[in-house]
Amino acid sequence: MKKRVLITGASGFVGYHLIAAAINSGLEVFAAVRPSSNIKHLQEFNIQYTYLEFSDVNLLKKELEEKQYTYIIHASGITRAKTEEEYNTVNAGYSKNLAQAAVAADINLEKFIFVSSLAALGPLKDLSGVIQDNSPAHPVTSYGASKLLAEQYLAEIKDLPLIVIRPTAVYGPREKDIFILLQTINKGLEPHIGNFKQQISFIYVKDLADIIIEALFSNVTNKQYNVSDGGIYDRYALAEGVKKALHKRTWKFHLPVSAVAALASFMERIYKNSAEAPTLNKEKMNELTAVNWACSIERLKNELGFHPGYNLESGLVETVNWYKDNKWL
Repeated sequence: MKKRVLITGASGFVGYHLIAAAINSGLEVFAAVRPSSNIKHLQEFNIQYTYLEFSDVNLLKKELEEKQYTYIIHASGITRAKTEEEYNTVNAGYSKNLAQAAVAADINLEKFIFVSSLAALGPLKDLSGVIQDNSPAHPVTSYGASKLLAEQYLAEIKDLPLIVIRPTAVYGPREKDIFILLQTINKGLEPHIGNFKQQISFIYVKDLADIIIEALFSNVTNKQYNVSDGGIYDRYALAEGVKKALHKRTWKFHLPVSAVAALASFMERIYKNSAEAPTLNKEKMNELTAVNWACSIERLKNELGFHPGYNLESGLVETVNWYKDNKWL
């Protein structure tokens, strides 16, 4: 019989690619989705679905025992919320509940992988170094702080075969946030916030999915790894790669940080009484204007044998082609 893997957040951007990689590795996939989730794009996969009540440890325990999962990949979470409490409840509290249920359940669990974020550590304040796996954590957003809190919760759970994966900015087919920049460049516009030096890192989603699946089969536990393609890019590299892939010329311009910050404040006021959170807000500005998001992946290479198949340029070519083929661009 094939070993079973539970993938939470399965209907999302990263979740789709995790499913593909898991199937390619010969695993039987159970996709945890919400009743309201759009799963039309998952119909190409031979998988089973499950619905988890993250707020109830006993119900989670029952689910795990019924399905007898060997592996759990917890990729579920929220990247936009109205309050710190909402971030902490979903990203940290629910992660803790699932991990507690996994340890309490009568299952032969070999690995629990938590998909965190480089935002849990936060950026460096200058360009003199790179973020290490064990760098002191200084998250600059409530999202990052909630991911850090989740890591802390999970580290306290005894006998959990845990690996924490912290991807940097993830891009690739089906991604929707960086895609906004692609749409803008496709129209001939290339905006940048401020005019200061930055070090940025990226990871192509297929490389991320592959290393997460490979980590399931490793002998490693109780480790945390930052994940990027190993490159350190300047602030213009993403736009340059997109322009090259699209064969576009653009009008490059720099928006004053103060003007974008004012727009972020305005967006927060507009969304004040909405159930939705704006894409741009004051906390997001902390991420966008941070000077150093470069990270080291040396331990990931040495301990898990990670060898990225894509750099930013080659990943963007494949991404742009997918967007074109699927009529997103």
